[in-house]
Amino acid sequence: MIDINLIRTNPELVKENIRKKFQNEKLELVDKVLELDKKFRELKQEADNLRAKRNSLSQEIGKLMKEKKLEEANEIKAQVLKNNERTAQLEKQEEELSAEIKKIMMVIPNIVDSSVPVGKDDSENVEIERFGEANVPNFEIPYHADILNSFNALDKESAGRTSGNGFYYLIGDGARLVSAMISYARDFMINKGFTYCIPPFMIRGDVVNGVMSFAEMDAMMYKIEGEDLYLIGTSEHSMIGKFKDQIIKENELPITMTSYSPCFRKEVGAHGIEERGIYRVHQFEKQEMIVICKPEDSMQWYNKMWNFSVELFRSLNIPVRTLECCTGDLADLKVKSCDIEAWSPRQQKYFEVCSCSTLGDAQARRLGIRIKGEKGNYYAHTLNNTVLASTRALIALLENNLQEDGSVIIPEPLRMYMGGLDKIVPKKK
Repeated sequence: MIDINLIRTNPELVKENIRKKFQNEKLELVDKVLELDKKFRELKQEADNLRAKRNSLSQEIGKLMKEKKLEEANEIKAQVLKNNERTAQLEKQEEELSAEIKKIMMVIPNIVDSSVPVGKDDSENVEIERFGEANVPNFEIPYHADILNSFNALDKESAGRTSGNGFYYLIGDGARLVSAMISYARDFMINKGFTYCIPPFMIRGDVVNGVMSFAEMDAMMYKIEGEDLYLIGTSEHSMIGKFKDQIIKENELPITMTSYSPCFRKEVGAHGIEERGIYRVHQFEKQEMIVICKPEDSMQWYNKMWNFSVELFRSLNIPVRTLECCTGDLADLKVKSCDIEAWSPRQQKYFEVCSCSTLGDAQARRLGIRIKGEKGNYYAHTLNNTVLASTRALIALLENNLQEDGSVIIPEPLRMYMGGLDKIVPKKK
């Protein structure tokens, strides 16, 4: 949610930002906000004047009562009562207008950074840089579900019976490998100075509305029936929500945290749920990183965070590239975002494994996260980035470390979490 002062002072900038995001249907909302805001301020000014008048009349009543001028005092009391009734009407109208303005403001997109490329959708995202050689071996690489099946590590048939399509059982070395990757990602971020946290896996509706747009929520979140609780789609949501309505001292910043959670997603949309594999599923595990900082530090942290992801994946022998998200691919709260994509030697293309974003003060405005500064309070900036999402990271690791004999080399950093095991050998071919 942007600052309403920006709409008051520079509505054309807000409209141009909407055009950059190819959401022209929202252009009229800017004028609507201006109209409602003008009416709101007029009502507020009238109410303020009446409250000020009430104070002066109350003093006059006291003076008249002392002078025993009861009739004049009663006339003024009647005027005060009438003013109070009008004030109550104005306050109710103010409350209604304020709620209407906020509702509209919640769907006006955040101002994107000037460096973000203009484009309609993810097909117009821009490659920034590649890290590691994107090699294709001289032997055929099976589909990742078949690699896992060769280790007796994946059971989607049973998951279909218990839970339906989009779920899975990871078994034996497959499950152990995912746990090893999550543990390594956790320790990797701790060694970068981030504080480890296991957050709530359900959050209330006001937190959901604070961290994401309604469209995102509708496409992603599972709601608990009969309760004001949602299963998290990523621990960023509960981690940022942790600071709701808090005032943070400047000397306590930046706050850098890494969190573990299972993640639950409806995955509504054009992509659909994968039938055989685990690339797009309803449930997975994730290590996340979040930063809360001063506005002037947010872009520096943004660059640090995506670099952490690159470093982690390269340590697992996985080539990656960074992709700048264009305006049309940015969620409405985001200022700037990039995807980290891993190389798939089987498909001979890259696929998304991480997403790093700075949201400016949009989440902080919605959730009331402020910084206590020398010259007063101001809104914090929030950032988030995937450290490692279990299923997609597992696919990347399997494909890039697969050997011709069907075994998978376990990268050195993971071996301590695998009891010293250096490779996984097929149990069937």
